[in-house]
Amino acid sequence: MPLPIRSKRRVWPLALLTLLLLVAGTLVVGLWLAIERAPRVDAPRTAVSLDDVARARDLLRQNDPRRALPGIMRAVVLSQRDLELLLQQVGQRLGGAAQTARGRVRLQPGLAVVEASLPLAAWPGGLWLNLRAVLRETDGLPTVQALRIGRLPLPGWLAQAALPRLLETLNLRTQGELAQKMVSRVGFRAQTLVLAYAWPDNAEQVLTASLLTPDIQTRLRRHAEHLANQLQPQAGRPVPRQGLPVTPLLASMFQLAARHSPDAATAALENRAALVALAFLASGQRLQPWLGTPTTPVARPRGRPTDLLLQGRPDFPQHLLISAALAAEGGGPLADAIGLYKEVADARHGSGFSFRDIAADRAGTRLGLRARHDPLGFQARMAQGLTEADLLPDVGDLPEFMSADEFQRRFGGVGAPAYQAMLRDIETRLDRLPLLAPVR
Repeated sequence: MPLPIRSKRRVWPLALLTLLLLVAGTLVVGLWLAIERAPRVDAPRTAVSLDDVARARDLLRQNDPRRALPGIMRAVVLSQRDLELLLQQVGQRLGGAAQTARGRVRLQPGLAVVEASLPLAAWPGGLWLNLRAVLRETDGLPTVQALRIGRLPLPGWLAQAALPRLLETLNLRTQGELAQKMVSRVGFRAQTLVLAYAWPDNAEQVLTASLLTPDIQTRLRRHAEHLANQLQPQAGRPVPRQGLPVTPLLASMFQLAARHSPDAATAALENRAALVALAFLASGQRLQPWLGTPTTPVARPRGRPTDLLLQGRPDFPQHLLISAALAAEGGGPLADAIGLYKEVADARHGSGFSFRDIAADRAGTRLGLRARHDPLGFQARMAQGLTEADLLPDVGDLPEFMSADEFQRRFGGVGAPAYQAMLRDIETRLDRLPLLAPVR
Protein backbone atom coordinates (compact mmCIF):
# COMPACT_ATOMS: atom_id res chain seq x y z
CA MET A 1 0.00 0.00 0.00
CA PRO A 2 1.61 3.35 -1.02
CA LEU A 3 2.47 5.91 1.67
CA PRO A 4 0.24 8.94 1.95
CA ILE A 5 1.67 12.16 0.49
CA ARG A 6 2.21 13.69 3.99
CA SER A 7 4.16 10.59 5.05
CA LYS A 8 6.38 10.87 1.98
CA ARG A 9 7.11 14.49 2.82
CA ARG A 10 8.26 13.43 6.29
CA VAL A 11 10.43 10.56 4.97
CA TRP A 12 12.47 12.57 2.43
CA PRO A 13 14.05 15.03 4.92
CA LEU A 14 14.88 12.11 7.20
CA ALA A 15 16.47 10.15 4.33
CA LEU A 16 18.46 13.22 3.23
CA LEU A 17 19.70 13.83 6.78
CA THR A 18 20.71 10.18 7.09
CA LEU A 19 22.62 10.37 3.81
CA LEU A 20 24.43 13.54 4.90
CA LEU A 21 25.40 11.95 8.21
CA LEU A 22 26.73 8.88 6.40
CA VAL A 23 28.80 11.04 4.03
CA ALA A 24 30.13 13.15 6.90
CA GLY A 25 30.93 10.04 8.90
CA THR A 26 32.77 8.52 5.94
CA LEU A 27 34.82 11.69 5.50
CA VAL A 28 35.70 11.82 9.19
CA VAL A 29 36.76 8.16 9.21
CA GLY A 30 38.73 8.65 5.99
CA LEU A 31 40.46 11.72 7.44
CA TRP A 32 41.22 9.85 10.67
CA LEU A 33 42.78 6.99 8.68
CA ALA A 34 44.70 9.27 6.30
CA ILE A 35 46.35 11.70 8.76
CA GLU A 36 48.97 10.45 11.20
CA ARG A 37 50.96 11.92 14.06
CA ALA A 38 54.41 10.91 12.82
CA PRO A 39 56.16 10.63 9.44
CA ARG A 40 56.72 7.14 8.08
CA VAL A 41 59.68 8.25 5.96
CA ASP A 42 62.82 9.03 7.94
CA ALA A 43 64.70 12.28 7.41
CA PRO A 44 67.63 11.94 4.96
CA ARG A 45 70.65 10.47 6.72
CA THR A 46 73.22 11.68 4.22
CA ALA A 47 73.65 15.24 3.01
CA VAL A 48 74.19 16.25 -0.58
CA SER A 49 77.79 15.26 -1.34
CA LEU A 50 80.45 16.48 -3.76
CA ASP A 51 79.86 13.36 -5.86
CA ASP A 52 76.12 14.17 -5.97
CA VAL A 53 76.81 17.68 -7.29
CA ALA A 54 79.28 16.34 -9.88
CA ARG A 55 76.74 13.72 -10.95
CA ALA A 56 73.99 16.36 -11.33
CA ARG A 57 76.32 18.61 -13.32
CA ASP A 58 77.18 15.76 -15.70
CA LEU A 59 73.51 14.82 -16.15
CA LEU A 60 72.59 18.42 -16.95
CA ARG A 61 75.46 18.74 -19.41
CA GLN A 62 74.59 15.48 -21.18
CA ASN A 63 70.91 16.44 -21.46
CA ASP A 64 71.28 20.16 -22.19
CA PRO A 65 68.39 21.14 -24.53
CA ARG A 66 70.61 23.72 -26.23
CA ARG A 67 72.85 20.93 -27.53
CA ALA A 68 70.15 18.47 -28.58
CA LEU A 69 68.16 18.16 -31.78
CA PRO A 70 64.40 18.47 -31.15
CA GLY A 71 62.29 15.38 -31.68
CA ILE A 72 65.24 12.96 -31.45
CA MET A 73 64.63 10.22 -28.90
CA ARG A 74 67.15 10.16 -26.05
CA ALA A 75 67.55 8.04 -22.93
CA VAL A 76 68.79 8.92 -19.47
CA VAL A 77 69.52 6.46 -16.67
CA LEU A 78 68.80 7.69 -13.14
CA SER A 79 69.84 5.87 -9.99
CA GLN A 80 67.78 5.44 -6.87
CA ARG A 81 70.05 8.03 -5.23
CA ASP A 82 69.38 10.53 -8.04
CA LEU A 83 65.63 10.19 -7.56
CA GLU A 84 65.79 10.49 -3.77
CA LEU A 85 67.90 13.65 -4.02
CA LEU A 86 65.31 15.05 -6.42
CA LEU A 87 62.54 14.22 -3.94
CA GLN A 88 64.64 15.78 -1.18
CA GLN A 89 64.85 19.07 -3.07
CA VAL A 90 61.13 19.00 -3.85
CA GLY A 91 60.55 18.38 -0.13
CA GLN A 92 62.59 21.46 0.72
CA ARG A 93 60.31 23.50 -1.52
CA LEU A 94 57.10 22.01 -0.09
CA GLY A 95 58.09 22.04 3.58
CA GLY A 96 57.86 24.85 6.09
CA ALA A 97 60.36 26.31 8.52
CA ALA A 98 59.96 23.55 11.10
CA GLN A 99 59.54 20.47 8.90
CA THR A 100 60.27 19.54 5.32
CA ALA A 101 58.57 16.93 3.19
CA ARG A 102 60.44 13.63 2.92
CA GLY A 103 60.66 11.10 0.13
CA ARG A 104 62.00 7.63 -0.55
CA VAL A 105 62.16 5.49 -3.71
CA ARG A 106 62.69 1.75 -4.14
CA LEU A 107 63.27 0.45 -7.67
CA GLN A 108 62.94 -3.15 -8.82
CA PRO A 109 62.31 -4.79 -12.20
CA GLY A 110 58.97 -3.57 -13.48
CA LEU A 111 57.96 -1.74 -10.29
CA ALA A 112 58.76 1.38 -8.29
CA VAL A 113 57.65 2.07 -4.73
CA VAL A 114 57.50 5.78 -3.91
CA GLU A 115 56.91 6.91 -0.32
CA ALA A 116 56.48 10.46 0.94
CA SER A 117 55.69 12.16 4.24
CA LEU A 118 54.18 15.64 3.94
CA PRO A 119 53.96 17.91 7.02
CA LEU A 120 50.56 19.52 7.56
CA ALA A 121 51.75 22.94 8.70
CA ALA A 122 48.24 24.36 8.97
CA TRP A 123 47.07 21.48 11.18
CA PRO A 124 47.64 21.83 14.94
CA GLY A 125 49.71 19.14 16.60
CA GLY A 126 52.33 18.58 13.91
CA LEU A 127 50.39 15.98 11.90
CA TRP A 128 51.60 14.25 8.74
CA LEU A 129 50.19 12.93 5.48
CA ASN A 130 52.02 9.70 4.61
CA LEU A 131 51.75 8.42 1.04
CA ARG A 132 52.87 5.10 -0.46
CA ALA A 133 52.39 4.49 -4.18
CA VAL A 134 53.31 1.40 -6.20
CA LEU A 135 53.99 2.26 -9.86
CA ARG A 136 53.91 -0.43 -12.53
CA GLU A 137 55.89 -0.27 -15.77
CA THR A 138 53.92 -0.26 -19.05
CA ASP A 139 54.78 0.24 -22.71
CA GLY A 140 54.51 3.98 -22.07
CA LEU A 141 54.21 5.96 -18.85
CA PRO A 142 53.85 4.01 -15.60
CA THR A 143 50.45 3.49 -13.99
CA VAL A 144 49.54 3.55 -10.30
CA GLN A 145 48.98 -0.03 -9.18
CA ALA A 146 48.16 0.81 -5.56
CA LEU A 147 48.07 3.83 -3.27
CA ARG A 148 47.93 4.13 0.50
CA ILE A 149 47.35 7.41 2.32
CA GLY A 150 48.23 6.83 5.96
CA ARG A 151 46.20 3.76 6.91
CA LEU A 152 43.68 4.33 4.12
CA PRO A 153 44.17 2.05 1.06
CA LEU A 154 42.91 3.31 -2.29
CA PRO A 155 42.59 1.44 -5.59
CA GLY A 156 45.04 2.30 -8.31
CA TRP A 157 42.40 3.55 -10.73
CA LEU A 158 41.24 6.14 -8.21
CA ALA A 159 44.80 7.34 -7.62
CA GLN A 160 45.35 7.57 -11.39
CA ALA A 161 42.24 9.70 -11.76
CA ALA A 162 43.30 11.96 -8.86
CA LEU A 163 46.85 12.52 -10.16
CA PRO A 164 46.07 15.75 -12.13
CA ARG A 165 44.41 17.23 -9.04
CA LEU A 166 47.39 16.28 -6.87
CA LEU A 167 49.81 17.96 -9.30
CA GLU A 168 47.60 21.04 -9.26
CA THR A 169 47.65 21.13 -5.45
CA LEU A 170 51.47 20.87 -5.42
CA ASN A 171 51.81 23.56 -8.12
CA LEU A 172 53.34 20.96 -10.45
CA ARG A 173 50.62 20.81 -13.10
CA THR A 174 52.68 22.52 -15.81
CA GLN A 175 55.69 20.30 -15.15
CA GLY A 176 53.46 17.21 -15.23
CA GLU A 177 51.97 18.21 -18.57
CA LEU A 178 55.45 18.86 -20.00
CA ALA A 179 56.67 15.45 -18.80
CA GLN A 180 53.72 13.76 -20.51
CA LYS A 181 54.59 15.50 -23.79
CA MET A 182 58.32 14.77 -23.65
CA VAL A 183 58.54 11.32 -22.04
CA SER A 184 57.53 8.33 -24.14
CA ARG A 185 58.51 5.49 -21.79
CA VAL A 186 59.75 4.85 -18.26
CA GLY A 187 61.41 1.55 -17.42
CA PHE A 188 62.13 0.26 -13.91
CA ARG A 189 65.22 -1.84 -13.30
CA ALA A 190 66.97 -2.97 -10.14
CA GLN A 191 68.19 0.27 -8.50
CA THR A 192 67.79 2.30 -11.72
CA LEU A 193 65.18 4.06 -13.81
CA VAL A 194 65.49 4.38 -17.62
CA LEU A 195 63.65 7.33 -19.11
CA ALA A 196 63.13 7.76 -22.86
CA TYR A 197 62.30 11.31 -23.97
CA ALA A 198 62.63 13.88 -26.75
CA TRP A 199 63.02 17.64 -26.46
CA PRO A 200 60.31 19.74 -28.14
CA ASP A 201 61.10 22.26 -30.88
CA ASN A 202 61.35 25.33 -28.63
CA ALA A 203 62.82 23.54 -25.63
CA GLU A 204 64.24 26.57 -23.81
CA GLN A 205 61.01 28.55 -24.01
CA VAL A 206 58.95 25.50 -23.01
CA LEU A 207 61.20 24.82 -20.01
CA THR A 208 61.05 28.46 -18.96
CA ALA A 209 57.26 28.44 -19.10
CA SER A 210 57.22 25.19 -17.10
CA LEU A 211 59.64 26.28 -14.39
CA LEU A 212 58.64 29.93 -14.14
CA THR A 213 54.93 30.67 -13.98
CA PRO A 214 53.70 34.04 -15.29
CA ASP A 215 53.40 35.22 -11.68
CA ILE A 216 57.05 34.33 -10.97
CA GLN A 217 58.18 35.94 -14.21
CA THR A 218 56.34 39.13 -13.29
CA ARG A 219 58.10 39.28 -9.92
CA LEU A 220 61.51 38.57 -11.42
CA ARG A 221 60.98 41.18 -14.14
CA ARG A 222 59.98 43.79 -11.55
CA HIS A 223 63.09 43.15 -9.48
CA ALA A 224 65.38 43.00 -12.52
CA GLU A 225 63.99 46.33 -13.75
CA HIS A 226 64.43 47.92 -10.33
CA LEU A 227 67.98 46.60 -10.09
CA ALA A 228 68.86 47.88 -13.56
CA ASN A 229 67.53 51.33 -12.64
CA GLN A 230 69.64 51.33 -9.49
CA LEU A 231 72.73 50.76 -11.61
CA GLN A 232 72.08 53.70 -13.92
CA PRO A 233 74.11 56.89 -13.28
CA GLN A 234 72.24 58.98 -10.72
CA ALA A 235 72.16 62.80 -10.82
CA GLY A 236 75.12 62.94 -13.15
CA ARG A 237 77.25 60.65 -10.97
CA PRO A 238 78.56 57.61 -12.89
CA VAL A 239 78.59 54.16 -11.36
CA PRO A 240 82.12 53.63 -9.96
CA ARG A 241 84.26 51.60 -12.35
CA GLN A 242 85.89 49.79 -9.46
CA GLY A 243 82.55 48.36 -8.34
CA LEU A 244 79.48 49.07 -6.24
CA PRO A 245 78.97 48.09 -2.57
CA VAL A 246 76.33 45.39 -2.30
CA THR A 247 74.73 46.64 0.93
CA PRO A 248 72.81 49.67 -0.48
CA LEU A 249 71.46 47.52 -3.30
CA LEU A 250 70.20 44.90 -0.84
CA ALA A 251 68.36 47.55 1.18
CA SER A 252 66.77 49.03 -1.95
CA MET A 253 65.73 45.65 -3.33
CA PHE A 254 64.00 44.58 -0.13
CA GLN A 255 62.27 47.91 0.28
CA LEU A 256 60.71 47.12 -3.11
CA ALA A 257 59.91 43.57 -1.99
CA ALA A 258 58.18 44.88 1.15
CA ARG A 259 55.93 47.17 -0.90
CA HIS A 260 54.59 44.13 -2.77
CA SER A 261 54.20 41.80 0.24
CA PRO A 262 50.75 41.91 1.84
CA ASP A 263 51.38 38.67 3.75
CA ALA A 264 54.13 36.21 4.70
CA ALA A 265 53.51 33.83 1.78
CA THR A 266 53.82 36.64 -0.77
CA ALA A 267 56.83 38.05 1.08
CA ALA A 268 58.68 34.72 0.70
CA LEU A 269 58.08 34.81 -3.08
CA GLU A 270 59.20 38.44 -3.30
CA ASN A 271 62.35 37.69 -1.30
CA ARG A 272 63.17 34.80 -3.60
CA ALA A 273 62.74 36.98 -6.70
CA ALA A 274 64.95 39.73 -5.26
CA LEU A 275 67.74 37.27 -4.39
CA VAL A 276 67.57 35.56 -7.79
CA ALA A 277 67.84 38.92 -9.59
CA LEU A 278 70.82 39.89 -7.44
CA ALA A 279 72.46 36.47 -7.95
CA PHE A 280 72.22 36.82 -11.74
CA LEU A 281 73.81 40.27 -11.54
CA ALA A 282 76.61 39.06 -9.25
CA SER A 283 77.38 36.11 -11.55
CA GLY A 284 77.47 38.30 -14.66
CA GLN A 285 74.59 36.39 -16.30
CA ARG A 286 71.55 37.91 -17.97
CA LEU A 287 68.15 37.19 -16.43
CA GLN A 288 66.20 38.50 -19.44
CA PRO A 289 66.26 35.23 -21.50
CA TRP A 290 64.39 33.47 -18.66
CA LEU A 291 61.59 36.03 -18.54
CA GLY A 292 59.75 35.32 -21.76
CA THR A 293 58.61 38.27 -23.88
CA PRO A 294 57.77 41.23 -21.62
CA THR A 295 55.37 43.99 -22.57
CA THR A 296 58.21 46.43 -21.90
CA PRO A 297 61.86 45.33 -22.10
CA VAL A 298 63.94 45.16 -18.94
CA ALA A 299 66.35 48.06 -18.86
CA ARG A 300 70.03 47.23 -19.04
CA PRO A 301 72.74 49.24 -17.31
CA ARG A 302 74.75 51.37 -19.70
CA GLY A 303 78.47 50.76 -20.08
CA ARG A 304 80.53 47.89 -18.73
CA PRO A 305 79.02 45.35 -16.32
CA THR A 306 79.18 46.54 -12.73
CA ASP A 307 80.95 44.45 -10.12
CA LEU A 308 79.32 44.21 -6.72
CA LEU A 309 81.70 44.49 -3.79
CA LEU A 310 81.74 43.11 -0.27
CA GLN A 311 84.76 43.79 1.93
CA GLY A 312 86.33 45.25 -1.21
CA ARG A 313 86.10 41.97 -3.14
CA PRO A 314 83.87 41.10 -6.12
CA ASP A 315 83.95 37.35 -5.43
CA PHE A 316 82.30 37.60 -2.00
CA PRO A 317 78.97 38.95 -3.39
CA GLN A 318 78.97 36.13 -5.94
CA HIS A 319 79.34 33.48 -3.25
CA LEU A 320 76.92 35.18 -0.85
CA LEU A 321 74.12 35.98 -3.30
CA ILE A 322 74.21 32.76 -5.34
CA SER A 323 74.13 30.69 -2.13
CA ALA A 324 71.31 32.89 -0.77
CA ALA A 325 69.24 32.40 -3.92
CA LEU A 326 69.81 28.63 -3.87
CA ALA A 327 68.85 28.41 -0.19
CA ALA A 328 65.72 30.52 -0.70
CA GLU A 329 64.72 28.24 -3.59
CA GLY A 330 65.32 24.83 -2.08
CA GLY A 331 66.91 24.91 1.34
CA GLY A 332 70.45 25.04 2.62
CA PRO A 333 72.11 21.65 2.02
CA LEU A 334 72.18 22.00 -1.77
CA ALA A 335 73.64 25.52 -1.57
CA ASP A 336 76.35 24.34 0.83
CA ALA A 337 77.23 21.35 -1.35
CA ILE A 338 77.48 23.46 -4.52
CA GLY A 339 79.70 26.00 -2.75
CA LEU A 340 81.99 23.28 -1.44
CA TYR A 341 82.11 21.58 -4.84
CA LYS A 342 83.28 24.83 -6.44
CA GLU A 343 86.06 25.24 -3.88
CA VAL A 344 87.31 21.69 -4.41
CA ALA A 345 87.24 22.23 -8.18
CA ASP A 346 89.15 25.51 -7.75
CA ALA A 347 91.76 23.72 -5.65
CA ARG A 348 92.30 21.25 -8.50
CA HIS A 349 92.06 23.48 -11.55
CA GLY A 350 91.34 27.09 -10.56
CA SER A 351 92.31 29.76 -8.08
CA GLY A 352 92.67 27.37 -5.15
CA PHE A 353 90.63 26.29 -2.14
CA SER A 354 89.44 29.21 0.00
CA PHE A 355 87.90 29.07 3.48
CA ARG A 356 87.03 32.73 3.00
CA ASP A 357 84.79 31.75 0.08
CA ILE A 358 83.30 28.96 2.19
CA ALA A 359 82.43 31.57 4.84
CA ALA A 360 80.72 33.73 2.22
CA ASP A 361 78.83 30.67 0.94
CA ARG A 362 77.63 29.79 4.43
CA ALA A 363 76.64 33.40 5.13
CA GLY A 364 74.60 33.41 1.92
CA THR A 365 72.92 30.13 2.81
CA ARG A 366 71.85 31.51 6.17
CA LEU A 367 70.63 34.70 4.52
CA GLY A 368 68.51 32.74 2.02
CA LEU A 369 67.02 30.50 4.72
CA ARG A 370 66.00 33.53 6.80
CA ALA A 371 64.47 35.16 3.71
CA ARG A 372 62.40 32.01 3.26
CA HIS A 373 61.43 31.13 6.82
CA ASP A 374 60.96 34.64 8.33
CA PRO A 375 60.04 36.58 5.18
CA LEU A 376 58.35 39.64 6.69
CA GLY A 377 60.90 40.05 9.49
CA PHE A 378 63.71 39.61 6.99
CA GLN A 379 62.29 42.34 4.75
CA ALA A 380 61.92 44.75 7.65
CA ARG A 381 65.52 44.18 8.77
CA MET A 382 67.01 44.43 5.27
CA ALA A 383 65.06 47.58 4.40
CA GLN A 384 66.52 49.38 7.43
CA GLY A 385 69.94 49.36 5.79
CA LEU A 386 72.98 47.19 6.32
CA THR A 387 76.65 47.40 7.00
CA GLU A 388 79.10 44.93 5.54
CA ALA A 389 79.68 43.56 9.04
CA ASP A 390 75.98 42.57 9.16
CA LEU A 391 76.47 40.25 6.18
CA LEU A 392 79.89 38.73 6.67
CA PRO A 393 82.27 38.68 9.65
CA ASP A 394 85.95 39.48 9.29
CA VAL A 395 87.45 36.52 7.44
CA GLY A 396 90.79 38.06 6.50
CA ASP A 397 92.72 35.52 8.60
CA LEU A 398 91.17 32.44 6.94
CA PRO A 399 93.40 30.49 4.50
CA GLU A 400 92.76 30.78 0.77
CA PHE A 401 94.42 30.16 -2.62
CA MET A 402 95.44 26.65 -1.57
CA SER A 403 96.26 24.07 -4.21
CA ALA A 404 94.84 20.59 -3.85
CA ASP A 405 98.13 19.31 -2.45
CA GLU A 406 98.46 22.16 0.05
CA PHE A 407 94.84 21.77 1.15
CA GLN A 408 95.36 18.05 1.68
CA ARG A 409 98.62 18.59 3.58
CA ARG A 410 97.30 21.31 5.89
CA PHE A 411 93.73 20.13 6.50
CA GLY A 412 93.60 16.47 5.46
CA GLY A 413 90.88 16.95 2.85
CA VAL A 414 87.11 17.45 3.10
CA GLY A 415 85.71 15.93 6.30
CA ALA A 416 89.05 15.55 8.11
CA PRO A 417 89.30 16.82 11.74
CA ALA A 418 91.32 19.94 10.83
CA TYR A 419 88.81 20.77 8.06
CA GLN A 420 85.86 20.31 10.43
CA ALA A 421 87.57 22.56 13.00
CA MET A 422 87.78 25.33 10.38
CA LEU A 423 84.09 24.92 9.57
CA ARG A 424 83.18 25.16 13.27
CA ASP A 425 85.21 28.37 13.51
CA ILE A 426 83.32 29.81 10.53
CA GLU A 427 79.94 28.82 11.98
CA THR A 428 80.86 30.41 15.32
CA ARG A 429 81.70 33.68 13.59
CA LEU A 430 78.42 33.62 11.68
CA ASP A 431 76.45 32.85 14.86
CA ARG A 432 77.54 36.22 16.27
CA LEU A 433 75.75 38.14 13.50
CA PRO A 434 72.07 38.69 14.41
CA LEU A 435 70.95 38.70 10.76
CA LEU A 436 72.58 35.30 10.18
CA ALA A 437 71.57 33.61 13.42
CA PRO A 438 70.15 30.13 12.79
CA VAL A 439 66.39 30.06 12.10
CA ARG A 440 64.55 28.30 14.94
